Amino acid sequence: MDLLLQSLILSASLGALIGLIRQWGDQQDENKHGSSFAGLRTFVLWALIGYTSAFLSDSYAPYCFVVALVMVAFHLVLHGISSDGRNSVGFTTTAAAVITLFLGGLVYWNHLPLAVMLAALTMVTLGLKQRIHSWTRRFTDEDIRSTLQFVAVTGVVLPLVPNQGYGPYGAINPYSLWLMVVLISGLGFVGYLLIRMLGTRSGVILTGLVGGLASSTATTLAFSRESKDYPALSSGFALAIVMACTVMLARVIIILGFIYPAFIPSLWLPVMVLSVPGLIYILIVGIFHKKGNEATDIPVLKNPLGLGIAIKFALIYGIISILVKVFINSDLSEGLLALSFVSGLTDMDAIALSITNNLKDGIVSADLASKAIVVAAIANTILKAGLVFSLGSKQLSKHIAIAFGATVLAGVGAFYLV
Repeated sequence: MDLLLQSLILSASLGALIGLIRQWGDQQDENKHGSSFAGLRTFVLWALIGYTSAFLSDSYAPYCFVVALVMVAFHLVLHGISSDGRNSVGFTTTAAAVITLFLGGLVYWNHLPLAVMLAALTMVTLGLKQRIHSWTRRFTDEDIRSTLQFVAVTGVVLPLVPNQGYGPYGAINPYSLWLMVVLISGLGFVGYLLIRMLGTRSGVILTGLVGGLASSTATTLAFSRESKDYPALSSGFALAIVMACTVMLARVIIILGFIYPAFIPSLWLPVMVLSVPGLIYILIVGIFHKKGNEATDIPVLKNPLGLGIAIKFALIYGIISILVKVFINSDLSEGLLALSFVSGLTDMDAIALSITNNLKDGIVSADLASKAIVVAAIANTILKAGLVFSLGSKQLSKHIAIAFGATVLAGVGAFYLV
């Protein structure tokens, strides 16, 4: 088959797929009545116009593609102005039309992978319309306000704050401090978004996964309280808690790898040893006993992009950064490990980030940094076990004693393994 004909068929096919999803989306929309403005046939024609105009631009008329783009845009604007409201053209349709036109041009210019990827992303965006609307309805006014405040302040603060050390031993770098806040809050916000999207009830396994991204401590606290009211579901709650804490370890190593990738070769093995008991527990309870299918309330979490939470983390991180510098410059490595333990009882992220930044600056050794993070993880596990024993049911405490006890022992082994 001729190469031009193959490319023409591919352009038409990509346009047809986008048009099919667009038309299906309109049919699913209960607020729309009558036929849609642009469906399968229209998008096929737009793709063919893009391909043909790109061919003519290369061979005969240099500005043919630009003229075609202007004509299609003009047609959309004219239709939007003359529409009676029942069959109006939104920005999404306009954007999809322009992208489809460009797809035809990209296929002609032999950028096939880019054209296919762009078509796939457009289809996903159009196809998720109803689901996205359903997700966004679950956000509260407080969620939106907190997010906007954080983004606005970060957009102003981060470019303007000085990137140099202040205070004792130059431990406080305003730029680095707020960058750590953005990093931790951003990843926590991903988990928070997933929890909002899941709705008010979800499977235990999925809740444990996203809870580990958002806040493993909040997940532990919430399920410990739930186990008092529903002791029969304690094994499922224990699975969610163990999964959240295991995901938390993976989250920490991803964050530290983002800050200083050279640290990962020294850190991955002790973190893996720490994770083994949790992974074994998840396999035995979650997969073989299938305890992850119960419906359960999602833990109540605060938006991690709230300014109050961000400022609180910044204060903790700043204080720990000063103490780390003091211990390092006083040549008190044992004191640094003690600080890691105490800090791990409150917040593991702050001490892990502070240690990693000092390692990046060449102030501490990789072995000492790895030991400090292992100690912080052990302390964090002990804290969560204490929450379960004090707030949870007896059945939950038995499950957590086994899982977290093994994790602490594995942590001790990982400490001496470094």
